Amino acid sequence: MINSTNITTAGAAVKRRKTHHPHHVDDDHQSLIPGLPDHIAHICLNLVHPFTLFSTCHSWRKLIYSPSFPPYLSIYALLLPSHKSIDETSNSANYTNSIEFAYFDPISSKWHLLPPPSDPPLRLLVKHPSFISRNLPIQSVSVAGNLILLAATADHLLPAISRPLIFNPLTKQWSYGPPLATPRRWCAAGALNDVVYVASGVGSHYNSEVARSVVRWDLNGSNRSGPHCCTCKSDMYCNRKEGKNEWKWQEMSGLKDGKFSREAIDAIGWKGKLCMVNVKGDAAKEGIIYNVRTDTWQEMPEGMLMGWRGPAAAMAEETIYMVDESKGALRKYDEEKDIWVEIVENERLKGAEYIAAAGGRVCVVGGGGNGITVVDVVAEPSRVVVVESPVGFQVLNMHVIPRMSQLAEYSESIEQGEY
Repeated sequence: MINSTNITTAGAAVKRRKTHHPHHVDDDHQSLIPGLPDHIAHICLNLVHPFTLFSTCHSWRKLIYSPSFPPYLSIYALLLPSHKSIDETSNSANYTNSIEFAYFDPISSKWHLLPPPSDPPLRLLVKHPSFISRNLPIQSVSVAGNLILLAATADHLLPAISRPLIFNPLTKQWSYGPPLATPRRWCAAGALNDVVYVASGVGSHYNSEVARSVVRWDLNGSNRSGPHCCTCKSDMYCNRKEGKNEWKWQEMSGLKDGKFSREAIDAIGWKGKLCMVNVKGDAAKEGIIYNVRTDTWQEMPEGMLMGWRGPAAAMAEETIYMVDESKGALRKYDEEKDIWVEIVENERLKGAEYIAAAGGRVCVVGGGGNGITVVDVVAEPSRVVVVESPVGFQVLNMHVIPRMSQLAEYSESIEQGEY
């Protein structure tokens, strides 16, 4: 176990979208490196760490937020305003259409709000009088650099999402995926090799066939070349493209029973397989593994199952990391020995609710959605950075994908916030 950690804290301000000011117009004509053509300067500066560029000069700072600069990884979060309250006069909660989407820029150490889905407005239920002690889950995955919402709850405890909602950070646009034959909630959701998987869950009511069903959607499985304006009554993009095959869900081998429809479950993509357990935390649970190549299910190895005691995520689909939420210990799975190896124990990891892993770092949302702890699992000794939640919000879920391009919306201030 590694207990020696360096801990720093990043800021929690939310930066809202702003316009480009006229007095910056001269920067458009300023050379990136005096004496060099800009296309040569681009090649040179692309090799420099973006934090160095951000803190050096105004024109270099502008460059790292341009579409031409290689995108670096950022934290994307689903946020719930903490000031909302339950409407006790109705059977549902006054939380519909209150979710915000934001990303944390590790270079400027600021949170930025994403453009919201506009048509139709996203209406999700997070609080309900029947579930006072918990939030109703919003299930999402990150695939090929996109954030994809798959399942949530609407009024009257019905499924809220009939077709996946996709956000592309490079185009800053929302689009739709293919319709689900049976929209659901409290399902198992995961991704592997740019393919999205949804298993089990509950539709408008419990159905044993739905609870055992498994479907997949291959983002690369059609001739679709990019977003386009559809003919449906929406100003968003959808997956229809004239003369091309459409995205679609494909039925796969089902589960043997409906025991995986009791909670919102993360199916962890790992070495060509999907791993999942049916209960969170320390409680007794069942674990299964789906082999995507053979379309078959198998029991989870005993050591993996016994040590699975909290939220988990895979780094590059090669290494599974898990947080023991009662002990606050981050561990990784050793397949050869069938054991979980402890990396670091930290008080901030206790009560962990969500976890994401990418770029050599594991990000963990603490209990109550208050703060994100980022552990550098490559550094020796381990390095821990605390990213504070945006003021007035709690984190409902998160992912790590490339930063959003924002050519005219970069931060004016320089703050130490590298993670």
